[in-house]
Amino acid sequence: MKHVKQYHSKEIETTNGLVVVEGPLSSTDLEQYYFHEQLTAFRPAAKQFEAVKKIADFEEGRIIIARTTDTIIGYVTYLYPDPLERWSEFQMEDLIELGAIEVVPDYRGYKIGSWLLKVSMMDDAMEDFIIISTEYYWHWDLSGTKLNIWNYRKVMEKMMGAGGLTPYPTDDPEIVSHPANCLMAKIGERVPEESIKRFEQLRFLTRYQYRNSRGG
Repeated sequence: MKHVKQYHSKEIETTNGLVVVEGPLSSTDLEQYYFHEQLTAFRPAAKQFEAVKKIADFEEGRIIIARTTDTIIGYVTYLYPDPLERWSEFQMEDLIELGAIEVVPDYRGYKIGSWLLKVSMMDDAMEDFIIISTEYYWHWDLSGTKLNIWNYRKVMEKMMGAGGLTPYPTDDPEIVSHPANCLMAKIGERVPEESIKRFEQLRFLTRYQYRNSRGG
């Protein structure tokens, strides 16, 4: 499935100066900038920057960044789910995952996370995809934000809602292991009914596999 990536941008005024939210960008585009040393939610900043640049050049990969003049202070990634995850079970070409979203602490409070998502969805090609995000409370910056689990969940839902993602039920064991965890998704306007049905099977894969094993 070939999709043209359409570039969009948004400027945000902050007390720390102007921030530009833009993308999708290629690895060559990204190399013009420094990657802020506090973008460490998933791995050390230098290693995360290498991972982000690699994703940028995947055919389905999309990187949207928030930057100052020369420094990336936030980003969001989209790519096919990890081959070891349930979400890749059917190898759906029209299902991509919001793999990571991160903003450095000094720039929180300006809705930059929401704008990363809004700019992402300005690309018309996103209407061809089911976009998912798996939210686990153990990945949340509870200490840095001083929020409890439930307040963080509310903030996260509101931010994801800016990109049109809403909670979806699932029987995924990791997600159901804690009531704060959730699956969020957005089904693009041009996603065919067959893919929507496959997505439902993925969400309830345990039930689907059990039914098939019994010949149902």
